[in-house]
Amino acid sequence: MNRIFGLPAIFINLVRSLMEQGDGEPGRDIPVGGQAVIEGVLMKGPRHWGLVVRKPDGSLWSGAWLESKWLKKGAWKWPVIRGFASMAEMMRIGFRALSISAEQALGEEENFTAAEMAFTVLFAVLMVGGLFVALPLWLSDLTASRFGYGGAAKNVLEGAARGLVFISYIAAVGLWKDVKRVFSYHGAEHKTINAYENGVPLDTESVAACSRIHRRCGTSFIIVAVVTSIFVFSFFGRGPIWERILARIVLLPLVIGISYEVIKSAAKSGSWGKYLVMPALSLQYLTTREPDRSMLEVAIKSLEVALDPNPVLNAVKEEKIKKDGILEQA
Repeated sequence: MNRIFGLPAIFINLVRSLMEQGDGEPGRDIPVGGQAVIEGVLMKGPRHWGLVVRKPDGSLWSGAWLESKWLKKGAWKWPVIRGFASMAEMMRIGFRALSISAEQALGEEENFTAAEMAFTVLFAVLMVGGLFVALPLWLSDLTASRFGYGGAAKNVLEGAARGLVFISYIAAVGLWKDVKRVFSYHGAEHKTINAYENGVPLDTESVAACSRIHRRCGTSFIIVAVVTSIFVFSFFGRGPIWERILARIVLLPLVIGISYEVIKSAAKSGSWGKYLVMPALSLQYLTTREPDRSMLEVAIKSLEVALDPNPVLNAVKEEKIKKDGILEQA
């Protein structure tokens, strides 16, 4: 088994997890969020990330580290800009978590090599540029030419094609056995966060009864991004297809930033936000699966580590002291 098997699912999780690092729900003021990785769950607490992975022998590996502070400084915290900055940070954290989970769950001791990292980045670029930009644009051009559409109708066709391509992609990779397990951990993550935000006891039986659908899931962000792209890309509706493809790729940070602000406001709203994200919630039945008890155990432990990383960090320090021989010297 190779760590690359997880790329299709990890790509989806990196994108949709953008919104799951944000503000907490009314029940709990501490912001939590996360994403699924290979045989594990990554959670974000108020200041720390917690990662828990199920090892081949059935035991749990736990790790924790501080969140980055650069997102809260200067222009990176400005509206619209912070959305794309958060996406970039989630990509970085996601690759780190993927590398660690592959090492712990699959027995792959090496970190990402330069070639693997290049392949991963190339995969993401081709996925975004090919499937979600070029293909929808080509399909809308083809349909518009066939039926004589133009202007706004053509832009709507492109947005609809982009949404259908994305849904088809999720449905296709969701048939893959290994991807199904990642989606099950995604469901465990949602159930655990729902339990925490609603004051439900964090034990497997109680968490299992919670919904695997979460209002703040980044799947809703993707749908809003599709609609946002219709308006943003409408200003670049003419010219050769290669120019329009390039323009759309260049404008993606703007689309991401605007969509982030819309979903962030919707997550805080108790009225219009509920109805805005409601159509997108059904898509989570594609990106999540019902988890088993062992997956819930991983997600619960990950959240506990993210909220209170001290036990894990102290254990790491003690292990390092023993390894370096400092105890003997003392």
